[in-house]
Amino acid sequence: MSDSQQATLTGARGPGSPRSGGAPWRSRADIGPLSVAGAFTVAQLLLVRPGMGLGWDESVYVSQVSAHAPAAFFSAPRARGVPLLVAPVAAWSSSVVPLRIYLAVLSGLGLFLALRAWRGVLPARVLTTAGALFATLWVTLFYGPQAMPNHWVGVGALAATGCFLRPRSRPALWGLALSAALMAWMRPTDAVWATLPLLVLLVGVRRWRHPAPLLALVGGLALGAAEWVIEAYVSYGGPARRLSDASRIQGGLGWNLAVTDQVRALSGRTLCRPCTGDLPAVVLTLWWWALPPLAVGAAVVAVRARRPALTLVPLACAASAAFPYLFLIGYAAPRFLLPAYALLAVPVADLLVRAVRAPGRIRRRLTVALVPLALAVHLTVQFVVLDHTVRRATAAHREWARTAAALHRLGVRPPCLLTGYDYVPLAYYAGCASAATGGHDANTTEAAIGRAARSRPVAALVRPGGTPPGYARSWTPVRAGVLLAYLAPGPRAGPQRTGNPKE
Repeated sequence: MSDSQQATLTGARGPGSPRSGGAPWRSRADIGPLSVAGAFTVAQLLLVRPGMGLGWDESVYVSQVSAHAPAAFFSAPRARGVPLLVAPVAAWSSSVVPLRIYLAVLSGLGLFLALRAWRGVLPARVLTTAGALFATLWVTLFYGPQAMPNHWVGVGALAATGCFLRPRSRPALWGLALSAALMAWMRPTDAVWATLPLLVLLVGVRRWRHPAPLLALVGGLALGAAEWVIEAYVSYGGPARRLSDASRIQGGLGWNLAVTDQVRALSGRTLCRPCTGDLPAVVLTLWWWALPPLAVGAAVVAVRARRPALTLVPLACAASAAFPYLFLIGYAAPRFLLPAYALLAVPVADLLVRAVRAPGRIRRRLTVALVPLALAVHLTVQFVVLDHTVRRATAAHREWARTAAALHRLGVRPPCLLTGYDYVPLAYYAGCASAATGGHDANTTEAAIGRAARSRPVAALVRPGGTPPGYARSWTPVRAGVLLAYLAPGPRAGPQRTGNPKE
């Protein structure tokens, strides 16, 4: 697509349709994004491996719909999008393998649809490059097949921005509404941050002001967040109280410079809380530090080409989506920035494609030589970090499975109750209920735990060298894997062994 064609999208965005040329053009335009999405799915299955057990947050989400274990406490920051997403598999199988395969396929499809939302806005080669840049990040590959919301907020933000920039039509408006609903369904607050620049344009800039896209965007956000709002009134004392509780659980939202925390997490730390220690080697973080200058370069090129909206809008949405996790929260996790990475991929890809195709024989030869070299180094770094992260996560999940098996041998089997160290994932692996008398996920009292011990097996889990809670000090300490399990006096099942969630 020529710059003059793209420039028309920066104006009033009047009624129209994407560039037409019949079905053959449409098929050819989809080949690149479809190939990237397919490769993304296969890479997840090969590199992340479907047998990797569930993580802490995943066990919370999956337990809401799984018959394997009672539902874990659902804290204020969470939303019901992920449980509903995994329900078609988790509701009938406790095995992790089909769930991972299902999510890998679904995440690949989501990436393809998000890229397809940009068809007619940018050339297919740019969209293919953007998809490849996003899909090859270790954090994208690691979280694509996981029961977590961040990847879905990312593809939703990418699709919503593409639909917003397309000439106004019924499919574009429906795409904008559904993409906004997907984001809000997964994480309402993240959805608002990611779409804030779009709302500002639709309300505050005359050239962009129009009721149809505004209604689509606001309606989509409202539809996706409806369940969260209803649940807030039913279980949390209203939306304001739920937001307040979510802020408290996240350490109190306010001015917190978390940029270096995010950098520390780039070495493969899935959660950096508290985020201390040395910064990773420069080679592991160079790609991250390169994003701001690449974004600035893309903006400069777009302004000079007189098509600023195609670059500045996704850049603004990326900055807005990243802002709370860089400046308002006191800890870090790489997955928090997935929506920003998805949005940044488009202008960066456009810049790289233009650099490779730039006029001038010497400049073009130099660019053609350097860009593949830089991408090769980048891919090597991503896959090294991914392999390290997968190995560490898999080892931790297998240790949980061994501890759960040890608890079964001790007679702590369903119906049972676990509390203490790593109690949430261990309860899911063991098929038990989970409970805490303090902390962010407090959902019971000491008296309630004592009453439960009269009718079912109850154990308080403690790390070696740790001390049990006061109410469990008289209980019997027994080794359960690497942990100590303080077993409450009361009924316990015999020493037969039952199965854990299959890895």
